[in-house]
Amino acid sequence: MKTVLVLQNLTLDHPAYLRTWLEQQGVPFEVRDSEAGQVYPERISGYGALAVLGGEMSANDDLPSLRRSEDLIRQAVAAGVPVIGHCLGGQLMARALGARVQASPRPEIGWRPMQLLDNDEARAWFGEARERTVYHWHSEAFELPPGSVPLATSPDCPHQAFAIGPHLAMQFHVELDAAKLAAWAASVDPTFLRWQREVASVQSGPAMLAEAATALPAQQRLAAALYGRWLGSAA
Repeated sequence: MKTVLVLQNLTLDHPAYLRTWLEQQGVPFEVRDSEAGQVYPERISGYGALAVLGGEMSANDDLPSLRRSEDLIRQAVAAGVPVIGHCLGGQLMARALGARVQASPRPEIGWRPMQLLDNDEARAWFGEARERTVYHWHSEAFELPPGSVPLATSPDCPHQAFAIGPHLAMQFHVELDAAKLAAWAASVDPTFLRWQREVASVQSGPAMLAEAATALPAQQRLAAALYGRWLGSAA
């Protein structure tokens, strides 16, 4: 198939398991790291699919790379090139397609359960399970763009995922792998440390690592299914 374009907003927020999965499938891909000075393409033509990764900035920040991401998302949707967005990437999809991104009711950091909605699209993407535990790191959240189908929810974030045809936006990080988790769990960011003490939906680094023994393999099985459906529509 054609090359998959991966937009990376921060050097430390890299493709991780997405890279592993693409390599295992023998799918050609190109990563553009904006923080490293790698300019995003102007056109989506020539690419077979688009993946947008996360980042600590707000989707609403006035950054040229974020606006270029949104332009590429709109081009991809118009051309039928499947798009998948992880956390900030999902928020950029929402903005690009006409929805707002604003503060979430509560931040979510760490392994958190979400409930799948009772609709055909949710089952097609996430299977028959009514609850999934996935890895979060966000304090903002998207609203639903016109024409989208909501897929999942949680008490701390009403809209966890939406789909528009072959395109999937997520508030969470299914691309996580063990190395990325270890780096994030070791964060000494003052806000993160304060939230651990004050906010029930924020998990400590040691708790994340302890739960990963079961949660990470399960999430990677889910990620493989999601990526397979996303790229299956490209094929």
